Amino acid sequence: MPNDRPSLSELEMRHDFVRRHIGPGETQIADMLATLGLKSLDEMIDKAVPKAILSKRPLQLPEPKSERDALSYLRRMAERNQVFTSMIGMGYYGTVTPKVILRNVLENPAWYTAYTPYQAEISQGRLEALLNFQQMVMDLTGMEIANASLLDEGTAAAEAMTMLRRVSKSASSAFFVSDDCHPQTIAVVRTRARPLGIEVIVGDAFADLSRHDVFGVLVQYPGSSGEVCDLRGLIAEAHARGALVAVAADLLSLVLLTPPGEMDADVVVGSSQRFGVPMGYGGPHAAFFATRDAFKRSVPGRIIGVSIDSGGRPALRMAMQTREQHIRREKATSNICTAQVLLAVVAAFYAVYHGPDGLRRIAGRVHRLTQILATGLTRLGFTVATEAFFDTITVRVPGQAARIAARAREAGINLRIVDSDRLGISLDETTRREEVRTVWRAFATAADKTLDIDALDGEVAECIPESLRRTSDFLTHPVFHLYHAETEMLRYLRWLAAKDLALDRCMIPLGSCTMKLNATTEMIPITWRQFAHMHPFAPLEQAQGYQQLFEELEEMLCEITGFDAVSLQPNAGSQGEYSGLLTIRKYHESRGEGHRDVCLIPSSAHGTNPASAVLAGLRVVVVGCDDHGNVDVADLKAKAAEHAERLAALMITYPSTHGVFEEAIREICDTVHAHGGQVYFDGANLNALVGISRPAEIGADVMHMNLHKTFCIPHGGGGPGVGPIGVRAHLAPFLPDHPVVEGVNPAAGGGPTIGPVAAAPWGSASILPISWAYIAMMGSAGLRRATEVAILNANYIAKRLSPHYPVLYTGKNEFVAHECIIDLRPIKESCGITNEDVAKRLIDYGFHAPTMSFPVPDTLMIEPSESEAKRELDRFCDAMIEIRKEIAAVEAGTADAKDNLLHNAPHTHHLLLEKTWPKPYSKEEAYFPIHTLRADKYWPPVGRIDNVYGDRHLVCSCPPMEAYEQAAE
Repeated sequence: MPNDRPSLSELEMRHDFVRRHIGPGETQIADMLATLGLKSLDEMIDKAVPKAILSKRPLQLPEPKSERDALSYLRRMAERNQVFTSMIGMGYYGTVTPKVILRNVLENPAWYTAYTPYQAEISQGRLEALLNFQQMVMDLTGMEIANASLLDEGTAAAEAMTMLRRVSKSASSAFFVSDDCHPQTIAVVRTRARPLGIEVIVGDAFADLSRHDVFGVLVQYPGSSGEVCDLRGLIAEAHARGALVAVAADLLSLVLLTPPGEMDADVVVGSSQRFGVPMGYGGPHAAFFATRDAFKRSVPGRIIGVSIDSGGRPALRMAMQTREQHIRREKATSNICTAQVLLAVVAAFYAVYHGPDGLRRIAGRVHRLTQILATGLTRLGFTVATEAFFDTITVRVPGQAARIAARAREAGINLRIVDSDRLGISLDETTRREEVRTVWRAFATAADKTLDIDALDGEVAECIPESLRRTSDFLTHPVFHLYHAETEMLRYLRWLAAKDLALDRCMIPLGSCTMKLNATTEMIPITWRQFAHMHPFAPLEQAQGYQQLFEELEEMLCEITGFDAVSLQPNAGSQGEYSGLLTIRKYHESRGEGHRDVCLIPSSAHGTNPASAVLAGLRVVVVGCDDHGNVDVADLKAKAAEHAERLAALMITYPSTHGVFEEAIREICDTVHAHGGQVYFDGANLNALVGISRPAEIGADVMHMNLHKTFCIPHGGGGPGVGPIGVRAHLAPFLPDHPVVEGVNPAAGGGPTIGPVAAAPWGSASILPISWAYIAMMGSAGLRRATEVAILNANYIAKRLSPHYPVLYTGKNEFVAHECIIDLRPIKESCGITNEDVAKRLIDYGFHAPTMSFPVPDTLMIEPSESEAKRELDRFCDAMIEIRKEIAAVEAGTADAKDNLLHNAPHTHHLLLEKTWPKPYSKEEAYFPIHTLRADKYWPPVGRIDNVYGDRHLVCSCPPMEAYEQAAE
């Protein structure tokens, strides 16, 4: 046999996914190493990474699985979930995702691999979809303004509480919450209130409110019990007493019910989940937040607004709240960074596809079936406690609740056990007639003989009082009337997607964002029925597949990071930060050191760090950085000593936000520990550590991990994100728990925890298979190789660009970590060209810009990730080098100082329609500056957007159709 004959194991290619995920092949890696003067990746790690942080043992994960084996394993895992018909309600409902939306949005990389639309010119498609979402929410709630989504209903309610405190004129620090709100919402509000010194009073809003002095009120509409109450009197009373009112509303119910805005509510929040987004065992789902126009500058999250571009044509952008944490830091209105864009887009398209008449039919059917169900139960001798209802009823069954619920489970239906004497039943879009009959049989075996659905349909009387029935129109904008045929909808979705740049078109080199491959194999399981259609409060014995997924993923993450325990509940990086800091505070309290409230944060930190610290009730003390981008150790030591008695924590990103491995990181951790503090690692840059270093071994006590960065959950155009936290053993007992589902934090042992930080027990559970699959298919060696290539790619870019743009910070042996910052300040000083000019000119070259002005103003931060092949890196570098030549022409005076390629970028097709070419440079220079663009040219739909105009003329609703026609001209 010849010696070069491959073995059967080699032919089976069980490790093949690694080469699919990592962009550069061996030849490309060798070429890039040669450019850097290196012979191997090991040599690069030795030169770039401080020896002090290198892990002493390699990763010990299971052998990597092939793509086929990973899917088979996940399929078996999923089959351990028993998907019963859910009638639990409590904010989570069955829904039907229109297949045209499922296939062309939720399963389409043009939508799910895009980034948050900070670069508005290349994001017009999803911005329009988000504007549709805002319009949908405004119409249904009856409010004047809405944001572009929040993380979940519980979080949105907590954000409503903190906003009402900011805008209220009341001196009270108490917040009243109706006891008919969903229990998970009440618990999340309590978690948020505690460190802020807000007293939460829970009671009967109609009976007890008058006895309390409060700044705000939260009520549920319809209530968690299903009861629909007239809120007008309650709201008027609250206003008369100086309090503001937030209403947590069911979006589908507002199709039939008088909207809270018409009752004078101040804020309306809720979940858009039942608008086509699967329950997914709790998430991800897009919450909504609507309020008065007077409060627009206090709204948390993002707001999409209408502005104009350089040609005066209508264009969309993120208004006011754009990256506001980076501007206001510890004074930010919220720590929310990631929203739920992909899910908001799905919900908006659901409304676009069905239109107002379709929604009326869906809501009407749900309501009618619920009336029929209630009437039948009454005739069977049971008391329906809910008098006015939309889709949920509470039934009195003295002493029989558990027994009847068990009979329903035997028939494949989950009911809500309120207590031993009451059952809750919620119907939804997916409910069938036979399931109504099954519920009747669970209550009384003879029901089939006495009850007929069609007969009852002709007899039931409307239970919603006339004063609470909606009379106002909604979804009147043409966008909700044009696309009801699937052909039209399909083309609308494609038309919007074609306006945007996502990873399916080009590299997105955003620093601190890790825009890596979201592999198709990883994405496939999220729409499987067994993962997608589980209610988060289903009995645990029905969710054994999910429990296995959580256990295995937590073990993987612990092995990778060195921590002892992981909480998967935080459903965004910002929530991970918040959870980690609360955990530290609870630990200090358990030791009788609750007075520790100082948080040290480097000046280079991501803006969510100080915002999260303030939400956790901590006082921010800023630590300076030196000229090399490192934490100023002397300043850190001085401030740790100064605040030793009150020091709670240090928040630090590693590698740093300046893109370097800090040599003194162990010394920094030791200093904080010596003064009684805990070390919080921001895991934004974990992609530079996996397989070569474990944060817990360096000295971290807690860290959040961005699964939407390092572990391949897609960014979705601005969400979903997942931010689980890892902790060392002494912090594990304080991790989040949940008021409805037991066992979320097994380490608590019945002791005090921080409470829940998200509405669902395990956060955005349905997308966790993505990260599990990534780790399972990469294995130990593959994950290390990904880290090595991420560092290699960044250093290759830095090497190629350094003769043209100064690389601002480097670390050991002049290497960077997984990203680099190029300095454009000298260019701005020499000729007035800004980093924004370069960013917009990159659009003409077909690229998304790097991160602008973070962490240093007038710079660009570039992170290529390991998934980009050398060809794409070279294409990007070639574009940047060519742009530098264009800048040189301005510097030399051969190009006009104002009317030049960069100031006028991006160049749209509209210029081609001018009678004469209006620019002092050629069309070829404007549109095809490098020859490769001739084969595949991205045409930006709008020119540079006027942000100042947009803020001065804030419009956050859908413009008239004439505006779209004008934009297309």
